[in-house]
Amino acid sequence: MQETQQDLLVDELAEATRLPRKKMLPLWIKIFAWIFLICGFFLPVVVILGLAGYSAQQSLYGLESKDPFSLTGIAITLLFTLKAITAFGLLKEKDWAIKLGMADGATGVVICVLLMLLPVVSRDATFSFRLELVALIPYFLKLQKIKTEWESFVKI
Repeated sequence: MQETQQDLLVDELAEATRLPRKKMLPLWIKIFAWIFLICGFFLPVVVILGLAGYSAQQSLYGLESKDPFSLTGIAITLLFTLKAITAFGLLKEKDWAIKLGMADGATGVVICVLLMLLPVVSRDATFSFRLELVALIPYFLKLQKIKTEWESFVKI
């Protein structure tokens, strides 16, 4: 009986000293999350402009398009949608947010690296270092670092 009570106290104490999920995220991730949440808000506007025949400049990870319904435009729209959903999940402390954020970060790194290596395959392309990597790699590593704590967090 004594042991059971002691375990409950230890569990309650551990729960009380745990950081809320929002506090696990550094300020720079929160700022980027808000930026991508706002970008996600404008995605339907870009699609409607495309349907109306207007062009809308889109760019992400070195991919650029003026036509939201081109293959590149659709890819950019899907990437921004992924970023907006991830941002929502992180800001609202959703259980799935860390895994989706890590997938988002890894996808961004892969696309940036592939576009940087494109000049090796294509003579028309010119090399450019993707500055997004400066944020994507620390973003992925930070999410990986807090993943266990985020997933073990229990809301009361």
